[in-house]
Amino acid sequence: MPFVPEDVLDRIAALEREVRQLRGRAQMRPALNQVLNGDVVIGEGGRLIVKDPDGDAVFQTGQSGTAGDYYTIMSRANGDQALAIGANSYPDDDAPAQMVRMWDRRRNVIVMDDYYSDEFLGRPWIPVQLHPTERQFYTGTSYEPAWVGTTPAHNAVLYLSLMTYANTGGAQVRIVLTHDGTETVLAEYDCPATGWTARQVTHPLDGLKFLSPFGLRIEHRAKSTGQNCETRLYSAYTRNTFTAAEAPDVPLTATTNAASAVPATAPTVEEV
Repeated sequence: MPFVPEDVLDRIAALEREVRQLRGRAQMRPALNQVLNGDVVIGEGGRLIVKDPDGDAVFQTGQSGTAGDYYTIMSRANGDQALAIGANSYPDDDAPAQMVRMWDRRRNVIVMDDYYSDEFLGRPWIPVQLHPTERQFYTGTSYEPAWVGTTPAHNAVLYLSLMTYANTGGAQVRIVLTHDGTETVLAEYDCPATGWTARQVTHPLDGLKFLSPFGLRIEHRAKSTGQNCETRLYSAYTRNTFTAAEAPDVPLTATTNAASAVPATAPTVEEV
């Protein structure tokens, strides 16, 4: 006749064996501080925040409690931000949703997309290629290029700084931008005789896409036969927009009726 444990000691012994088995199996499982397979999901407005021993957040991702924007921030050990995606940034930050920025150790933004234009890089500012021609010093009365070049469009706004000398009779300067077979005169102005005339020209890169190539010509001419003019270039680069008005017009699509195109923004020409 088989033995059937009925007394308390037999039942306790059986429970002890089961406990030992459970302990052994628990030690064979992965530690609870590892995820070896599958996903970790934080939803419904939750956030993941990693802090250093001093309590400064060095990594955050999730939904902002104030702006409602989904963001990711990586910070240095002192709490200063290094990289951010989204608008949950330094106090009173009103950056657009999902804007990308990178800071140096002195809290200067060194890389970002443009605040007002979705198409372009904001920082860093990128130099524009312009090269002098043999007519940089010129005596003709018809326009000829003093500086020429072709550059991919990185930032939204073009900036030029130049100076022209005009001899007796004065001179004229014209700045022409070319892309997709279309020429646009960005600026044209007179230079008084027997002196130097300085100009700064800013213009949104209307109709261009990011990395679209565009050509530039800085042309000049003497207004009197036999007299000379000379144009020197001091700075040429593209930069981010400073105001909403500087955001370039978006490129026209192939199906857009040219008659309905928005006119290009008027250039800004400042005299020094």
